[in-house]
Amino acid sequence: MTTQRKPSSRNTKAPAVSRSQAEDAVRVLLRWAGEDPAREGLLDTPKRVVEAYSDWFSGYAIDPADYLSRTFEEVAGYDEMIVLRDIEFESYCEHHMAPIIGRAHIGYLPTDKVVGISKLARVVDAYSRRFQVQEKLTAQIAHCIENVLKPRGVGVVIDAVHQCMTTRGVHKRGVSMITSQMLGEFREDARTRSEFLRFINIHANA
Repeated sequence: MTTQRKPSSRNTKAPAVSRSQAEDAVRVLLRWAGEDPAREGLLDTPKRVVEAYSDWFSGYAIDPADYLSRTFEEVAGYDEMIVLRDIEFESYCEHHMAPIIGRAHIGYLPTDKVVGISKLARVVDAYSRRFQVQEKLTAQIAHCIENVLKPRGVGVVIDAVHQCMTTRGVHKRGVSMITSQMLGEFREDARTRSEFLRFINIHANA
């Protein structure tokens, strides 16, 4: 499926940067690190880095709400919880530009319509392909689903490893961070929240 691009969703306050300027910036960083950008092994590195950034941060050119615009109403009155768990994602910490790698779990209680499950994964992908902090990423996914689908409730849980903590600073491996955003009945009803957490294999004490 071809990803729809929407340049208007980028930060319009940011000055335009050409590809050649971006590649020059990579050369500056290489020199700062003590390398010679003119060395044979590094000649194409600026081009490759810019191409990688175009992929890693393609979320700025996407409106995640668009993925939820097509819904289905012929569900025979189904109104129980829908859960999509273990959605793998890769993002980058906005503080250190280091990878955040983890899994997202999404649940919602439909009203009169549902959305294709792949679209939920695409919402996660679109928001994660931006510079992020995990708390904001969790909230963005939940509020996008709430605003577009108008469900009775939404729950989002993210479990991720932050390379800014494992490869630098305190160098603590095997540590993951869990964040959650509960809206509607997921926030108001402890039984609904517990059912969701049980589905994704996170035990609740509520």
